[in-house]
Amino acid sequence: MRRLVATALLLCLSLLSVPMASAETFRFTAIPDEDQSRLVERFQKVADYLADELGVEVEYVPVKSYSAAVSAFRNDQVQLAWFGGLSGVQARRLVPGSQVLAQGSEDAAFHSYFIANSATGLEASDAGLPAAIEGHSFTFGAKTSTSGRLMPEFYLRRQFDQAPEELFSRVGFSGDHSRTIALVESGTYDIGAVNFTVWQAAVEDGRVDTDKVKVIWETPAYPDYQWTIRGDVDARFGDGFTARVRQALLGMNDPELLESFPRDAFIPADNDDYAPIEQVGEELGLLR
Repeated sequence: MRRLVATALLLCLSLLSVPMASAETFRFTAIPDEDQSRLVERFQKVADYLADELGVEVEYVPVKSYSAAVSAFRNDQVQLAWFGGLSGVQARRLVPGSQVLAQGSEDAAFHSYFIANSATGLEASDAGLPAAIEGHSFTFGAKTSTSGRLMPEFYLRRQFDQAPEELFSRVGFSGDHSRTIALVESGTYDIGAVNFTVWQAAVEDGRVDTDKVKVIWETPAYPDYQWTIRGDVDARFGDGFTARVRQALLGMNDPELLESFPRDAFIPADNDDYAPIEQVGEELGLLR
């Protein structure tokens, strides 16, 4: 009997000495910069990939707006997020200790496209936006979108020295890049600003009629999207968990998964890379 008790005790002690995977679910979200149904389908595959790589349950949490993504991160409803440049800065300000882990290979030198309905007669230019845009109607994307609002407004103000509301006959916010393309293509708005990767993917997939809408100007490069993680994940999921998440993101090389973003690859990045976005956000009064 004593031998059985001793054996059982040794077994329990040995089990206690083995590191156990966290039973907690690791959750992430992504800013809704395209049609939501497409994002849910694509990011579920990303969740499955991360679960396999990290050895924990991973859940993708869809949100309805850029601000909702920031709120979910702030409230610890998600621990990781695929943010735009501005939304990432907002989130890291709200959650001290949060870190940028990676960005797309395209994100170190990102661009916005200004697109116009062909009926406007506006033509493409390499020398800046044509003066003839004045008086037309214009739509941004989401109010806190880096590529759909922040940087386009920055370049509009720099070139014309006017607020968008003074320059255009009507200014709107579509909510996402896919919607911006649709609104300009239909003629609801004459001109819009979009994320260049969303435009290129839409053209490649045949989801935009380039006879009705075209690119008239491309902005200079700026840093944009990135993966940001909360600073408390190692305490919750185990020492080194942040490093493992970074490695999983950098090691994502399945073209089908990368198409979810869409990006060719992920590369290392850190908080300091987004100082220019923070500066512009403060200049335009979009950061408190």
